[in-house]
Parts: sequence; C-alpha cells; structure tokens
Amino acid sequence: MILSTIDYCNSVLHGAPSSTIQKLQLVQNNAARIVLQAARRSDVNSLLQTLHWLPVEQRINYKLAVLTFKTQQSSPQYLGQHISLRTSVRNTRSSSVPLLCVPFRRTSFARRSGSTSAPLTWNSLPPAVLNCDSLSTFKSRLKIHLFSTAFC
Repeated sequence: MILSTIDYCNSVLHGAPSSTIQKLQLVQNNAARIVLQAARRSDVNSLLQTLHWLPVEQRINYKLAVLTFKTQQSSPQYLGQHISLRTSVRNTRSSSVPLLCVPFRRTSFARRSGSTSAPLTWNSLPPAVLNCDSLSTFKSRLKIHLFSTAFC
C-alpha cells in the first residue's frame, strides 16, 4: 500500500529537488524496515536489494521510461505528438538506436515538463533496453538496468 502511494504520479517528480525525493526515499526506507522487521540502524540498500525494490529516483525513471515506451508503441495521437524520433543526416552506429529529440527549454522548471524529461530519460538508456519489441521485455530489461545502476 505504501509503494503504490509512492508510485502514484511520481513521474511528475522527474527533475524535482533532491530534498523532495529524499522525503519519499525515507518513507520507502522505513517501509522496507517494517516489511523485513529489520533494526532501525540496518543498512537500507541491502534491505531494498533483498526486496527487489528500486530506490525512489530509479522508480521515477522507470515510470517515465515505461510511459515513453507506451506512447511510442500505441498511444493516442495527442500524446504521440509531444515526442518525436531524432533523425540523423549521416548514417552512424547510433542511428539504429531509437533516440528522441530533446526540445530546448529556457528555465529549469520548463525542463521538468513531460515533453522534455521523457526524451532525456529515454536517451540515457542503453541500446539493449531501447531495442525491445514488447512491453514485458522492455520492463524486464529496464528494471535490470536500473537495479544494477542503483546498487552496483
């Protein structure tokens, strides 16, 4: 119940100040201690690894990447018009990777909008994650990538 509350609309927190995200991370840390009945001073990273829970920052990136994947695959037209594939003039090695155009925004608050934060998150993922055909494969590879980024 706590995790669903943390995950509710967390994609709007992409680019939020770290103090805001830290508050949610403290809630998740306490939830992990309660679930595993661990001591108050126990290492939180090992608890999160045991439960296979991503930290809040990675949960936000996960949700944003999944929403971007869904928008590209099968979305209403009004959502798909906010993101566009980056086209390259030259044929390069990275041209086989489906990267997105990142629009220019003047203020840091405007950079938090979905049309800017979704391509930034998408373009930061490795090609093995981006070149997936199905949603289930994409989610699996994405979680493995984010888990290894968070804990290794």
